[in-house]
Amino acid sequence: MSVIVIQFVTLDGVVSDPDGSGGTPAGGWAFRHGPGTVAGDKFRLGDRLDNGVLLLGRTTWELFSTLWPGRADPFSARMNAVPKLVATRTLTDASAWANSRILDGDLLEAVRHERRDIVVTGSLSVVHTLMAEDLVDEYRLLTFPTILGTGMRLFPAGGPPAYLECLSAEQAGAAVLARYGRPAR
Repeated sequence: MSVIVIQFVTLDGVVSDPDGSGGTPAGGWAFRHGPGTVAGDKFRLGDRLDNGVLLLGRTTWELFSTLWPGRADPFSARMNAVPKLVATRTLTDASAWANSRILDGDLLEAVRHERRDIVVTGSLSVVHTLMAEDLVDEYRLLTFPTILGTGMRLFPAGGPPAYLECLSAEQAGAAVLARYGRPAR
C-alpha cells in the first residue's frame, strides 16, 4: 500500500483554489492555462484508480461530488467508479457521489489499515495530517508557471522536513508533472 498525494501547485508552492471555486482573488490559476493542462489523467494514476481508493476531505469531496457524476468521458467514468473515502467531522451522507463512504473513526488508523493504494487529491488538511505522521509515500505535483505570493501552501512553514527523490519529471501542457518519492529505506 502506498499513499500518493496529487496536487496542482504554483511555482511558489500555493495549492489553494486552483479552479476558482473558493472565490479567492487569485482563484482559478490552474485553469488559466487551458483545459488541456488539467483534463484527463494528468497525474498518470493509471491502475491506481482501478485498484486503489481516493481519500478526500469534506470540502474537496463536496466540490467533486457536484462535478464528476455528470461527466461521461473515460477518465470521469474511472473517477466515478473508484472507491472514495471521505474524511469529515460534519458530513453525514456521502450518497451524492457513487462509491463514496464516510470514514468511521480515526483518519490515521484508517490509512494505516488500508490495503489498497490511497490517492489523496486536494484536501489540504488531510494531506497535512498525513505529512505530520510521515505517511505520504509519493507526491505527484502538477506545477504551473504561476507565482501568487499568497495562499495555502502544500509544504507549510514549520512543517516536518522531508527528504525525497525525484522519480520523474515531464512537461504536461503548460505545467510540469513531477513525481517525488521516499528514498529507498
